Amino acid sequence: MTKPSLPELLHAAVTAVGGTERPGQVAMTEAVAGAIDDNAHLLVQAGTGTGKSLGYLVPALAHGERVVVATATLALQRQLVERDLPRTVEALHPLLRRRPEFAMLKGRSNYLCLHRLHEGVPQEEEDGLFDQFEAAAPTSKLGKDLLRMRDWADETETGDRDDLTPGVSDRAWGQVSVSSRECLGASKCAYGAECFAEAARERAKLADVVVTNHALLAIDAIEGAPVLPQHEVLIVDEAHELVSRVTGVATGELSPGQVNRAVRRAAKLVNEKVADALQTAAESFERLMELALPGRLEEIPEDLGYAIMALRDAARNVISAIGSTRDKSVQDEDAVRKQALAAVESIHGVAERIANGSEYDVVWCERHDRYGASLRVAPLSVSGLLREKLFSERSVVLTSATLKLGGDFNGVGSSLGLSPEGTTGDDVPVWKGLDVGSPFDYPKQGILYVARQLATPGRQGSRGDMMDELAELVEAAGGRTLGLFSSMRAAKEAAEELRGRLDMPILLQGEETLGELIKSFAADPKTCLFGTLSLWQGVDVPGPSCQLVVMDRIPFPRPDDPLMSARQKAVEEAGGNGFMAVAATHAALLMAQGAGRLVRAMGDRGVVAVLDPRLANARYGSYLRASLPDFWYTTDRNQVRRSLAAINAKAEADGE
Repeated sequence: MTKPSLPELLHAAVTAVGGTERPGQVAMTEAVAGAIDDNAHLLVQAGTGTGKSLGYLVPALAHGERVVVATATLALQRQLVERDLPRTVEALHPLLRRRPEFAMLKGRSNYLCLHRLHEGVPQEEEDGLFDQFEAAAPTSKLGKDLLRMRDWADETETGDRDDLTPGVSDRAWGQVSVSSRECLGASKCAYGAECFAEAARERAKLADVVVTNHALLAIDAIEGAPVLPQHEVLIVDEAHELVSRVTGVATGELSPGQVNRAVRRAAKLVNEKVADALQTAAESFERLMELALPGRLEEIPEDLGYAIMALRDAARNVISAIGSTRDKSVQDEDAVRKQALAAVESIHGVAERIANGSEYDVVWCERHDRYGASLRVAPLSVSGLLREKLFSERSVVLTSATLKLGGDFNGVGSSLGLSPEGTTGDDVPVWKGLDVGSPFDYPKQGILYVARQLATPGRQGSRGDMMDELAELVEAAGGRTLGLFSSMRAAKEAAEELRGRLDMPILLQGEETLGELIKSFAADPKTCLFGTLSLWQGVDVPGPSCQLVVMDRIPFPRPDDPLMSARQKAVEEAGGNGFMAVAATHAALLMAQGAGRLVRAMGDRGVVAVLDPRLANARYGSYLRASLPDFWYTTDRNQVRRSLAAINAKAEADGE
């Protein structure tokens, strides 16, 4: 039997999911297959509606060797494992004459730990949380959740937190899960043979396609302890998120609360002298952090530097002491030791990193109303890390609806560790960028309106003219508005203002779970939904409920953001344009994602309104506009009101 062609495989897969092949999807499938065959790297921009999941799954399954697919969101992971992969495998099985296997793999803390569930949380007796397991009728929500998870443990096949419905709080889940550092290991654990995390890893070893998340991919790449099974092809979906996710994994934190927990956990395992030294160092650190001001620390103050070194040295001594002593009087000693070691090793690692003061790290202080002050340390850039760890050993395909910023792939490519396209050299990964377009006719389906007449937004103070403009636009649209704001304070002010002016429901992020808010927004076309960051990227509401997307201002990073400002300064010191490379790129990516909320289906019509005149007037405005979908562009406020009113009238006439 002849080997099936790629078009045959794609046709079978698309038919199985009830879709139709699109030119962009065909082009993407061929490009991904070519990159895999050539062991090359590929960046693919595939607009909403292209069908990019099948665009990479079909060549991945046809490849025959193991492929890892890493995504950023739970929604896409579920879509792949519960819908796209089962249907695609079933469709391709007769053509491939084999049935490819697939599996999902997450970090260990995402799986219920049977040891923690049945034996309790070691050395956290001051909370008395697990006493609730024994109560006949626990009254707190936490106690009820713990009992519900114990029942669920007898039913679940995966132990995956995301399969627990309804979900539970982070605090509740923390009582029944462990980090990789806290895990006893399958060979030492009484429940090792039944371990959900180990079972997931075994399934991944046998799978042709392993679906994971960006965070686990980053841990696998940068921590030197392989978590993912060996693979020769990596596909990164939602690739616009990768740099921030990798940065998050590579960021360390040191807080008084964290240090004090480590002190408590280690106290019973080491002699008094060693424990007292860590306690003294913790108290000194806490006193200094009470006075610390938020912001970047380009140089560590002398007294804080001494406190951090004292913490580092005391933690190292505790680690040595725990490793050389075993207290048989401690119940469940292995779990106690593991948890204490994990806590103290984390303190030691971050303290040592800050004390060493690498020029490639940024250190800053953060202050929270609830949690107090903490020190954070993050890499100035992850591009070198990604170039070395991600692109040197395998073919990598990166895809998203927003990878071309300002008209090309070079900005995103540079942040990923890729040199400009076409660059050659021994240490330069060869890559290609491909924009397969979108099935949507953006100039006919959407308008980009910039409120050029408004005053330029400042850092402080209310924007009365912006509120007037927003109210008029929402009224013309008849509701149907997704409001994307640069801060939660701005979203709240706008919601309060418009609730007083307009007779229509205004939903506000934070007043209900995000899922419930989006559900309510989609159900009633007269409703508006206002919010901040997660709404810029996480809303998929096709149809008449979302016909106006408003951005209150260009979402530049805050000038006092320590990491962003440090990255901008580093670019400038190297002779580049720090503002364009960092701030404008950050804003372009968010705006492209935000604008992408408008047109989600072939019949969608509407307006993206940016209430910031800089998009029309500033020199960088053309770069930002070039990063957005190719909507029809105008600054005519009267034209936009007429268009919104016409769209609203048609929707109402259609009974929508």
